[in-house]
Amino acid sequence: MDIDDIKKYLKDYDGPEVALMEVCGSHTAAIARDGIKAMLSPRIKLIAGPGCPVCVTPSSYIDRLIELAETPDTWVVTFGDMIRIPGSACSLGESRSQGAKVTMVYSPADIIRLAKKHPDIMHVFAAVGFETTAPAYALLMDRLIAEDIENVRLLTALKTMPPVIDWLCANGAEIDGFIAPGHVSVITGSEVFRPLAEKYSMPFAVAGFEGEEILTAIYGLVKSIGRGEVMNYYPQVVTAEGNQAAKEKLARYFRPYDAVWRGMGAIPGSGIILKDEYAGFDAGSAGLSADNKYNSECMCGTILTGRAEPEDCPLFAGKVCTPQTPQGACMVSFEGSCYQSYITGVVR
Repeated sequence: MDIDDIKKYLKDYDGPEVALMEVCGSHTAAIARDGIKAMLSPRIKLIAGPGCPVCVTPSSYIDRLIELAETPDTWVVTFGDMIRIPGSACSLGESRSQGAKVTMVYSPADIIRLAKKHPDIMHVFAAVGFETTAPAYALLMDRLIAEDIENVRLLTALKTMPPVIDWLCANGAEIDGFIAPGHVSVITGSEVFRPLAEKYSMPFAVAGFEGEEILTAIYGLVKSIGRGEVMNYYPQVVTAEGNQAAKEKLARYFRPYDAVWRGMGAIPGSGIILKDEYAGFDAGSAGLSADNKYNSECMCGTILTGRAEPEDCPLFAGKVCTPQTPQGACMVSFEGSCYQSYITGVVR
């Protein structure tokens, strides 16, 4: 079936209502960029799930970073988006404006340069991400050990995708199929989703990031509703087994952990944390409390689980929460569903 036929099928679809969730922030951005929702029948609903690492970072993690940044002779090193995520009282950026030590970098490897240049300063990297970025932190551990660098620590908020999908399905999410994350699947392989597909009799479709690739995955899901299948529509970079070398590197340094997700609390086995033998490199990642909200009206947790749309949030509708004044993490990142809803609404 060529792409024109797929587009016609999806636009004219008149079967049972179908709800599909993408669990990749890059897919959320691509769907908005290419106007995918407008190409679909009203009976096909796309829902943005917990696939943006910035969006699912709990405020308790931000609070811990702020505590570290305010500690004498300690710098927090982070990517740019993390600076703007609200903690329970303020963001890391707001804390920096009051004297906290926060440095923005573009790669985890940049912390090596900083640590060598400032040997009397403890550098704490905000290690956030999914399976896609986690191998970079394993490589960073390789260098820290090989070069005997003692003034670097990691504060991890590294999460894994299958357990949160399992949690969503087990907790009543009204989803009929998943657009599986392309970048994550490069590491994990597409077969990592088969146990969930079979457990919930639900299709998973691994997709690339071009509009036609996403539409093809949606078509495959709609045609497979009710069947526990895994389809790989991104075979040029995703294999069934994934990147074995990256998985072995991760297993060397990290173990499964009950990670805390914004608005969802602790989900068993949904993250990874440094193993006990490498605890000396950890800056206190364990024991984060359940999420504390910066603004009690923020609906990020409800939106991330597909139970509400960004437009349902009073802060969004009232224009209190904007990319310039984010009240929740979903408005911070370019991959966030609230951010994308906001900017596409402005354009429209």
